[in-house]
Amino acid sequence: MQTIDLRGRSLSTAEMLAAVPRATAARAEALATATAIVEDVRVRGEEALREQAERFDRVSGHAIRVPQEQIDEAAAAVAPQVRAALEAAIDRVRRGSAAQVPEDRVTQIGPGARIVQRWQPVGRVGVYIPGGKAPLASSVVMNVVPAQVAGVGSIALASPPQQSEGGRIHPTILAAAALLGIDEVYAIGGAGAIGALAHGVAGIGLEPVDVISGPGNNYVASAKRAVAGVVGTDSEAGATEILIVADAGADARLIAADLISQAEHDEQASAVFVTDSVDLAERVAAAVADAAGRTRHSVRVQAALEGPQSAIVLVDDRAAAVAFSNAYAPEHLELHLVDAEQAAGAFTSAGAVFVGDQTPVSLGDYMAGSNHVLPTGGQARYASGLGSYTFLRPQQVITYDHAALAQARAGVVALAEAEVLPAHGEAVEARFEPAPVTVA
Repeated sequence: MQTIDLRGRSLSTAEMLAAVPRATAARAEALATATAIVEDVRVRGEEALREQAERFDRVSGHAIRVPQEQIDEAAAAVAPQVRAALEAAIDRVRRGSAAQVPEDRVTQIGPGARIVQRWQPVGRVGVYIPGGKAPLASSVVMNVVPAQVAGVGSIALASPPQQSEGGRIHPTILAAAALLGIDEVYAIGGAGAIGALAHGVAGIGLEPVDVISGPGNNYVASAKRAVAGVVGTDSEAGATEILIVADAGADARLIAADLISQAEHDEQASAVFVTDSVDLAERVAAAVADAAGRTRHSVRVQAALEGPQSAIVLVDDRAAAVAFSNAYAPEHLELHLVDAEQAAGAFTSAGAVFVGDQTPVSLGDYMAGSNHVLPTGGQARYASGLGSYTFLRPQQVITYDHAALAQARAGVVALAEAEVLPAHGEAVEARFEPAPVTVA
């Protein structure tokens, strides 16, 4: 990993971000390709999906709509320890998601005048689950459970057909879907899956959805941008990110392990370590170098750690570490600080904050009860991770009786005249005019 020394410098937000650039070139290149794939699916439907499956997944002649027997077989065959872990994760995420559903609130504006703020679930959700470098069964849990907790009545799941499985979806992904009661599953991958969920495909009985969620590569993220305005999406999540802030007393071995755990995802993953301790920085660099070559996906890990998007960053003090972290706005933020719980409040921009050295990101990836679908690329400055609220629409229900309308009457008329929209005022005045007499 490179070391970047920011000590003794007063940097703007832009300068701090320039110090550790994100991997953005691949996303820009993917947008045109993803847009064309989505449009092809919209126009040609199943024919386009089959051509894309042969081209990208090296699969042909497979069942795009997954038969129920394949889902049942996967559920029956899943290893007992994996089934138990999925069931535990479902329970924890369900409990964590329940706190994200607001209660209806009634505001009494005056006698006979009230506004009810209620939260309505969308009608139908499409969930995309990658199946390339890692069959993310945990992402089935993270996407489906919040939608179910929100009250969504119809959920469709798409995941790539696997050549190694004879054109079927990875069985662990199917098993997770089965445990959640999802029976509408499609063997579709990449940007084509996003296009199919957004526009629907009549030939396979796939109806369009209202919101699409789920992680994916740059083409999936770009496809979400291509369908924006047609459907809602959770985020354009890119390659995973971890930023760790630590002080001199932190354990270099644990920091190295956590950096490597996220670098394992993808060659474009970002692993950033920030500290004001030169000694700790040197020990972390040595620990990373020692451990990275021994992990199973060492080639992928080393590519990520050696990329320009990963670095050890030296800063002057805690305040500078906070400023850097908040400017960078990482997907995952770990605090290995002696006073981590007290310090956490200062770190305001992160997809999720993992407090203390016994709370690694990998816990959040699977079993913490929090959600692991989080904003990347600095979006944590203004966006949140996936939750039940992703599938809810706030809606105001207004009720006034005649007396309450009378109290607001003059104000409506005055503002309507000021805006030269007299019919607005006339619509209110009509309610105070005598009803016309009907002659028999």
